[in-house]
Amino acid sequence: MFVYLCKKIAIPGNIRLKCISWNKNQGFIACGGEDGLLKVLKLETQTDEAKIKGLAASNNISVTQTLEGHSGFVQVVTWNEQYQKLTTSDQNGLIIVWMLYRGSWYEEMINNRNKSVVRSMSWNADGQKICIVYEDGAVIVGSVDGNRIWGKDLKGTHLCHVAWSSDSKILLFGMANGEIHIYDSQGNFIVKMKLSCLVNVTGAFSIAGIHWYHGTQGYIEPNCPCLAVCYDNGRCQIMRDENDYNPVLIDAAINVVCIQWNPNGSVLAVAGFLKASQDKDINVVQFYTPFGEHLRTLKVPGKQISSLSWEGGGLKIALAVDHYIYFANIRPHYKWGYCSNTVVYAYTRADRPECCVVFWDTKNNEKYVKYVRSLISITTYGDFCVLATKADENQPQYVLVLCNSIGTPMDPKYIDIEPLFVTMTKTHVIAASREAFYVWQYRVAKKLTAMEINQLARTRKEGRERIYHIDDTSSGSGDGHLDYSRAFEETRDPICAITASDKILLVGRESGIIQRYSLPSVAVVQSYTLDCRAYQLSLNCNSSRLAIIDLSGVLTFLELDPRAADGAGLREAGEPLRLERKDVWDMKWAKDNPDLFAMMEKTRMYVFRNLDPEEPIQTSGYICNFEDLEIKSVLLDEILKNPEHPNKDYIINFEIRSLRDSRALIEKVGIEESSQFIEDNPHPRLWRLLAEAALQKLDLQTAEQAFVRCKDYQGIKFVKRLGNLQSESMKQAEVAAYFSRFEEAERMYLDMDRRDLAIGLRIKLGDWFRVLQLLRTGSGHSDDVLLEQAHNAIGDYFADRQKWLNAVQYYVQGQNQERLAECYYMLEDYQGLENLANSLPENHKLLPDIAYMFVRVGMCEQAVSAFLKCNRPKDAVDTCVHLNQWNKAVELAKNHNMKEIGSLLARYASHLLEKNKILDAIELYRKANYFFEAAKLMFKIADEESKKRTKPLRVKKLYVLSALLMEQCYEQMQNAQRGKVKERSSESASALAGLLEEDVLSSTNRFADNAWRGAEAYHFFILAQKQLYKGSADAALKTALHLRDYEDIIPAVEIYSLLALCACANRAFYTCSKAFVKLESLETLKPEQRQQYEDLALEIFTRYSPKYKKQPDLDDVLERARSDLAAALNDRGQVRYLRVEFAAAVRDFTAAIECQPAFEVPYYNRGLVRYRLGDFDEAMKDFRKVLELNPQFEDAALSLKQAILDKEEKQKRGY
Repeated sequence: MFVYLCKKIAIPGNIRLKCISWNKNQGFIACGGEDGLLKVLKLETQTDEAKIKGLAASNNISVTQTLEGHSGFVQVVTWNEQYQKLTTSDQNGLIIVWMLYRGSWYEEMINNRNKSVVRSMSWNADGQKICIVYEDGAVIVGSVDGNRIWGKDLKGTHLCHVAWSSDSKILLFGMANGEIHIYDSQGNFIVKMKLSCLVNVTGAFSIAGIHWYHGTQGYIEPNCPCLAVCYDNGRCQIMRDENDYNPVLIDAAINVVCIQWNPNGSVLAVAGFLKASQDKDINVVQFYTPFGEHLRTLKVPGKQISSLSWEGGGLKIALAVDHYIYFANIRPHYKWGYCSNTVVYAYTRADRPECCVVFWDTKNNEKYVKYVRSLISITTYGDFCVLATKADENQPQYVLVLCNSIGTPMDPKYIDIEPLFVTMTKTHVIAASREAFYVWQYRVAKKLTAMEINQLARTRKEGRERIYHIDDTSSGSGDGHLDYSRAFEETRDPICAITASDKILLVGRESGIIQRYSLPSVAVVQSYTLDCRAYQLSLNCNSSRLAIIDLSGVLTFLELDPRAADGAGLREAGEPLRLERKDVWDMKWAKDNPDLFAMMEKTRMYVFRNLDPEEPIQTSGYICNFEDLEIKSVLLDEILKNPEHPNKDYIINFEIRSLRDSRALIEKVGIEESSQFIEDNPHPRLWRLLAEAALQKLDLQTAEQAFVRCKDYQGIKFVKRLGNLQSESMKQAEVAAYFSRFEEAERMYLDMDRRDLAIGLRIKLGDWFRVLQLLRTGSGHSDDVLLEQAHNAIGDYFADRQKWLNAVQYYVQGQNQERLAECYYMLEDYQGLENLANSLPENHKLLPDIAYMFVRVGMCEQAVSAFLKCNRPKDAVDTCVHLNQWNKAVELAKNHNMKEIGSLLARYASHLLEKNKILDAIELYRKANYFFEAAKLMFKIADEESKKRTKPLRVKKLYVLSALLMEQCYEQMQNAQRGKVKERSSESASALAGLLEEDVLSSTNRFADNAWRGAEAYHFFILAQKQLYKGSADAALKTALHLRDYEDIIPAVEIYSLLALCACANRAFYTCSKAFVKLESLETLKPEQRQQYEDLALEIFTRYSPKYKKQPDLDDVLERARSDLAAALNDRGQVRYLRVEFAAAVRDFTAAIECQPAFEVPYYNRGLVRYRLGDFDEAMKDFRKVLELNPQFEDAALSLKQAILDKEEKQKRGY
């Protein structure tokens, strides 16, 4: 940063000032002093025009008001900026609160304790509370509306300072003896603050100031010190919080009067005086960073400084000295840079711990924001910038991040030295600490040639990164390898500044020595000695001169190469130039002229050519670029007032005098006379200016010569083309187009009836809206191809801006089906996309793309349709698999004779089974119509659940599901076989054929024979228990007896336990006894379980004798009416048939026929079984008997025909 005094205001009557305070929001300045003096001032606000021109803020006073009410020495003034209130106090203890009303300040409240004097007052961060401390130890906390919140009398103490924490939870009280006590917001004592800065201090001392920055504009880095405590002896400590035991310690070496943070907490101002002699003191203001680094020293005239205050933007500081107010301008050292038309700047925000880095493209007015933690500096060159940051708060490592002009990180490098000074060239980045410097030869992709890519590995081996200690003498012969061991050794002469060009590297040391190294070898070439300590170094474009700005803002120059002096002889290398300027805070060499540079001196910009200055320009901008006799400056002060919305008006271009004079000569004198002036002051920009002026007047010869002098090949070609034109009007139109006067050029083309040239001009400009307008308004026939091209280009314009609806309209007219599909997809207009796919011919190249669009959104049917239309069934099947439409996938695979689906299905199922997702695998098989595999898995789950002895109803449902899946499998086979039979009258035959396939399936898997057996077992198991609980003991016993046939499914111990329980409840003790005998004989029982059953049986049967009582069973049923017996036998036969017990089924059907010979149903059922067993003759007999008994039995007639056909087919084949 740079600071200089800019204005002095005298107080009328020579009344000495005691305090001053600057309102950060409204800009009012309050100052108090002797005899009740209290004034409110306000400086003139800067006009918008002055801001755009880059003029410095005015120091003229626009408002002055004397506030009357105090009679004694006004000692304390403080602002409540949130509520626009001013609080003042004098030596008599009188407190007045002032309010703003219609531009003037009036008394709002008055308070006088009449016991002691007020030593300090402080409003909290949100302006809701004020804390007032009196010298006698009294403390009062009040609200903004004047109500007292609490008060406390600290006995035996003398207070002198008070400060709030940012969250208003902590109060710091400064005592007259130098102690600082920490209290909570309710006035409860917590602890005394540890004061490390007073260690080993003797003598009397008192607190000069306590200031706690509240973080209203963010912090320059996380956990940044923000609480400053300073004593009158110059000792100061800066803490992160009130309990920081490792504060930053400063010895200002002055008698301190007061301290204050700037508005964003990045600079601490310490005001005081230095004892120069017995008669006179020197007033100074020291500026420090939060980490204790000294920035600047400002000397202030006068006898004694009493107070200071910052302006709200941090660009000015007000100082109360004797009976004067001094104002000093601050030129902050912003973290910023300029590369490739992009201004890169950083600022802090209260809501984020990181620094916000903005890459503002000034050409397109676009910005890109990055958040960087612990940013140290920004350095730019060409198209790139380097962000230097801390890698981690807990580790002493740093990062150099190479970024492009939009903030994209290209290459980060981690280094162990702190990059206090960073510079870069088009090939190197150099970072330096106090003791060493690091050299990195960076590469970016667009710079690499084919040969360089081949050599990249070797380059890395040779070392793209090197480090050197400042005390070492480098020879450039391979030394400087990346070894940090020596980099941390201290030096007596630390580094203070660096700069570099493509040829050399210059390192400045605090003693004034400048060490010169060659690049890229980094060998020590020479050293120079200065009379000052360099703060900023800068090389001109050919590395022949060095500009030095020292700590005092003095600009000097050093000749690096021998050159001719003004007089006779040569100027030696290392000789300082005669030019010296003071109060300089920025400078920039021209990129294309080694003798041309611009510098900022206070609020003026000077341009020097050969050390001769031009007239100054009033501006406060920071110089971005100096090229082509034009200086680009950026008003960072204005931008950072609203950093989220940078304004292009804050980028200012200044033309230097030679360019302005040349333009004026051309306009007033003429081309011939101006050419002589440009000849005497040659520069490519001036020759180009002359060429353009000659073109305007169609002086082609002069224009061509000027283009040759400025080496503009395109301009030479343009002049040649103009010379070949015959029409003057045509030449003028071309010149108008060359100078971007496109409307004028178009009008001239149309006046010449050359609509084609006007359309061609607009096509070159990419103005397709105008092209379309010209095509439509033309009297002739429009070119269909060009019209289509215009529609598509306008569609592209809207698509690039994501205005898809507008794009669709133009793509439809331009018949651009590819982009139309993309727009439909982005609009999620899948109906339009489907219609487009349907309108395309088969095998169109766009169909696969559309299909994949449908796949991405999960629309299987539409995707399959598109794939099939372009003859890609494999992709259609893959889509179905991807979207879990296995049923459709199997169907497609079968229709297109694809065999991969089976293996894919099995692979996916095994994948699910590996993850134990058995139910998902079952669902997969079921959807794909692989019912048999699904039934196997379901049967497996049922068996596992049965073994777990979980809820019987759940197990029954699982068995039912597996059986239903088997039924679907049988039905599937029957349907498949039925489809193979050609005659429509062969339904029964196909059903019989399906039964044969079922028999084959049953023979391969044993569980298929008993698909319903598990469901039956658990049905009886549950039914018996329900009947038992309902009190139907007899029915429960009958049901339990059936469970004896299902010992392979339900554990025997559960079956016979239930049977014994039901028998005992039904008093059938014989059956109960047999069940106990079975239980006691089970080998699966443990000895203790068997013993329990024996004991229970003994207890039951000693009381109840197990007498045999015949129970009704199936034999009793057979003794009933013969008709009922026949029906019962027929039903049992059907059950056995379904259980694939064919022999037993035939026996039951035969027995039913014997009981009731006129009953035709058993004949039909027996015929079906015999047909399935292949006994066609016996089957035909049974079917004929059915028709004999019931001629209307259609199923029997159909089955008879099918049996006859199958028998004939069997005989033909010789079976």
